[in-house]
Amino acid sequence: MKEAILSIENSIDEAYERVRKLFRFKYPKLLILFSIIILAYLIFTQPYFENFVSRLDNLGYLSIIFSGVLFSFGFTTPFAVGIFLSLNPENILLASLLGGIGAMISDIFIFKIIKFSFIDEFKLLEKTKPLKKIISLIDNNIAHKIKIYLLYAFAGIIIASPLPDEIGVTMLAGLTKIKIRKLALISFIFNTIGILLLFLF
Repeated sequence: MKEAILSIENSIDEAYERVRKLFRFKYPKLLILFSIIILAYLIFTQPYFENFVSRLDNLGYLSIIFSGVLFSFGFTTPFAVGIFLSLNPENILLASLLGGIGAMISDIFIFKIIKFSFIDEFKLLEKTKPLKKIISLIDNNIAHKIKIYLLYAFAGIIIASPLPDEIGVTMLAGLTKIKIRKLALISFIFNTIGILLLFLF
């Protein structure tokens, strides 16, 4: 009888352990980050936020800086693009520079959060087999400096485009040892170019 009870208890413990492992997630911080992005998207697509954004047109260059801040976040990029397209600034170059400054501020904020809060999970990701194979393939076929420049260029293109800056900044924060000054410069240059292209076309 005791053996039967012990056997049942062991079976329950094993089942519990399997369920616990099944629902245990290796990257809880990254999961929370993506969940916040989705939640923010739902919030910022509400009509009241659209009404708020439409009132920014009367603020002149201040609205351009604010739109630059919105331009960096994936869930607010559509609103920023809409504002840029609706504005008709007298000096397109100045407006692009101001928008680039606003976007740079957001990217620095994103970088600091990712760099100091998610670095442990990035290190964990680097140890996974698929990423190890990719890193090994790149290291064996591409010189280190060229690899870094290609990564900067690719991240810069993402930052300049209407795609979420979180992707480009995450790449730089997680896969390189980039300093914040260099990130700020890359962010400012590519965001300014992206905003300038919006004004021109």
